[in-house]
Amino acid sequence: MAVPQSRSVWSRILDVASLAATPLAPSHYLELVSPLRATHTLNARVEAVHDEGDGTRTLTLRPGRGFRSHRAGQYVRVGAAINGRVVTRTFSISSSPDRRDGCIAITVKATPDGKLSRFLVHDVRPGAYLTIAQAQGSFVQPEGAPVRPLFVTAGSGITPVMSMIRTFVARGTMPDAVHVHYARTGETALFATELASVAAAHPRYRYVLVTTREGHGARARFDRAALDALVPDWQSREAWACGPQGMLDAVEACFAAAGRAQHLHLEAFHAKLAPRDAKATGGRVRFGLSRADVEANGQTSLLEVAEAAGIQAAHGCRMGICHSCDVTMVSGCVRDLRTGAEVNEPGIRVQICVHAAAGNVDLAL
Repeated sequence: MAVPQSRSVWSRILDVASLAATPLAPSHYLELVSPLRATHTLNARVEAVHDEGDGTRTLTLRPGRGFRSHRAGQYVRVGAAINGRVVTRTFSISSSPDRRDGCIAITVKATPDGKLSRFLVHDVRPGAYLTIAQAQGSFVQPEGAPVRPLFVTAGSGITPVMSMIRTFVARGTMPDAVHVHYARTGETALFATELASVAAAHPRYRYVLVTTREGHGARARFDRAALDALVPDWQSREAWACGPQGMLDAVEACFAAAGRAQHLHLEAFHAKLAPRDAKATGGRVRFGLSRADVEANGQTSLLEVAEAAGIQAAHGCRMGICHSCDVTMVSGCVRDLRTGAEVNEPGIRVQICVHAAAGNVDLAL
C-alpha cells in the first residue's frame, strides 16, 4: 500500500525504527531529547510563570505534538512528578484559543491540601516539562448562536470565564455581557485590572466586582435579591457560573425558583457529594492487578486509596464526569459518594474517583 504523501520523512523513519525498538516505541526515546515531539504521551513545556498574588500563579504552557485547540471555557488535565510519584489534576484554561504563539495558560491557586497546585505555584520554573491531556468540558459558549451572557464567578472560578472574555476580545465579538465576580477584597480579585480595561474598551461588557469583606452589605453574598439589584435583566440572559460549591448551590436554587434552570451552566471545582454518613463503613480493598491489599474507610474515594498505596491509577477530572478512572469491580460492594447508593454487581465498571468501599471489594487495578 502506498504511503500517503502527507506523512513526513521523520514519521517513516520512526516506523522503521520501531521494528528494532520494542518493547518501547521510538517515541519513548525521542521524549528523552525532545519531549514536545513525543507521540506516546502529551507533554508541555512551561514557557513563563506570572504570580497573580494571593497564592495564585498563571503558567504559560507550550503543548507538544498532537495537542488540539481548546474551546474557551474548557479544562485540561496536568501532571507532574512529585517525590517520585506522578500527580495529576485538572485546571481550567484561562487563555483564548486564538493565541498566535500556540501556547495555552492555566491559572492555579495553591490550596492547603493541593499537592500539585502547591507544586505548580511555588516550585515550577520556566523550562520545566509537565504532562497534559486534550482539553475537555462542556462549559463553553454556544457556537453560531448569539447570546446575552451573564457570568457569575467567585475566586479562581473566574478562570474559564477569562478564556471566554479574552476570546471575545481577540475576535472582536464582544456580546452584551454582564460579569458579576465575588472576591474577598479588591486586591485579591483575579484579573481585576485587565477586566476593568476590557470594560472601558468594550461598553457592551459590564464588570461588577463584589468584595465580600469590604462593605457591600447584603450584596456581599449571592442571592436572588442581590442578583435583582446588580443585574435587573438577569432573567433574559443565559448564565454561566463557576466558583465554590456554596455559591453554585445558591445560583442553582435562584434559577430553579425562577423557572430558569435550563438557562444556567455550572462548572464546579469538585464533585457535589452527598452528606457524610457517620455510619458508613469501609472494608478491605484488593487491587488485584497491582497485588495490593489496603484497609479503607467508607468516606475516602477508591482513587485516593489507590494513590495512597502507591498505585498509579488512570484518572482525569476527579469529579465523576470524564470516566477516565473507570475500573472493573471483580467482587464486593462500593458506595457512590455523590448519592450514597451502593453498588454490588460483579463485573460492573465503577468510577473510582467518586466511589468508596462499602465492605470488602476487589478491583481489577
